[in-house]
Amino acid sequence: MTDRKIAIIGGGAAGYFAAARLRKSAPGWTVVIFEAGPRPLAKVAITGGGRCNLTNSFEGVRSVAQAYPRGARLLERSFRTFGPADTLKWFEKAGVRCVTQPDHCVFPASQDAMQVVRTLLRAADGVQLRCNTKIEEITPSVTGWEIAGERFDAVLITTGGMQREGGFIRKLGLSVETPVPSLFTFRIDDPITHMAGSVVDASASLSGTKFRAEGPLLITDWGMSGPAILKLSSYAARYLAENGYRANLSVRWLPGTEDEVRSRLKALSESSPRRFVSSAHPEEIPSRLWAHLCGKWGIPATARWSEVGQAGFNRIASGIMSDPYLIAGKSRFKEEFVTCGGVALSEIDPATMQAKRLPGLFFAGEVLDIDAITGGFNLQAAWTTGFLAAEGMLKTLEHE
Repeated sequence: MTDRKIAIIGGGAAGYFAAARLRKSAPGWTVVIFEAGPRPLAKVAITGGGRCNLTNSFEGVRSVAQAYPRGARLLERSFRTFGPADTLKWFEKAGVRCVTQPDHCVFPASQDAMQVVRTLLRAADGVQLRCNTKIEEITPSVTGWEIAGERFDAVLITTGGMQREGGFIRKLGLSVETPVPSLFTFRIDDPITHMAGSVVDASASLSGTKFRAEGPLLITDWGMSGPAILKLSSYAARYLAENGYRANLSVRWLPGTEDEVRSRLKALSESSPRRFVSSAHPEEIPSRLWAHLCGKWGIPATARWSEVGQAGFNRIASGIMSDPYLIAGKSRFKEEFVTCGGVALSEIDPATMQAKRLPGLFFAGEVLDIDAITGGFNLQAAWTTGFLAAEGMLKTLEHE
């Protein structure tokens, strides 16, 4: 295979996975990774709380769109070429034994993200790495692309979540979906924050919209977090940004229809008529939180189930089904910051990850308008698009 020179801008998950594929399939090619930070794969080293949530088994995921609010269509096709099962096979072949948790998240058995980092570095051995090198501009030339006076046959951009201005990518004339944050927690100025630490499997939605998510909901000292809130923030990322991170949140504390919830409450009241409402509660809701909610719904702490009356019973049932809160802002989800937006997928050939209007320019990872809910889905998108970009370069350049 003719020697080629490839530039990869961004030393993260997608960039290194692409580099590893190129080293395996075209060992004679020169591959240079430009990384703006002091070391590569820094985000991989901290993802999953330092354990690295590699991917997800996708068990229970009804559709790709359920996990990927943006980019589902492209990924549904791409997973046929390189999907979650391929990711598992690749890492296990490279020496990383993986385990799948009950929540379907996949981690290295070592529970050590640095094992993943070392594996990727080994797989890309021979690649030239240039850290602390921020690329401000790339220029197309007759024979390829030029970066800081150096010529390359092809360029792969894997710079991660884009800044609002889009940097040099907009200068290339590519359409960019305005980047906004995704995967964040909600700041709620409400006494419920006194219940910090309480966790409930709940459903959360934004009033007046179709945005809804289910899962564990965590009360924090600043508001609400947990998978239910993080998923909701992902689904509604652009809506919330457009509304200045102010919105009406509705929490449903118990599963089931309203009739089912009412039947449960009726059975509870009939089996415990002399018990205080604040202490006789559905088992899914922690006692401290239940007592707080009863107070919010106007049920005195000394009221017994036999004393609440129909009006009190209705307030409890309504509160369980739709408990309102005002979102007053957002907080980042630890260090795992994800961006909604990026290079518009209409600009990209989904089979090769190459820009349709700019031959020799490829994209992979979060720089694209692809992002997911928490649970290993974002890294899976990085592995898949990185693999496809490398394959795209191999197919395109070997025929030139």
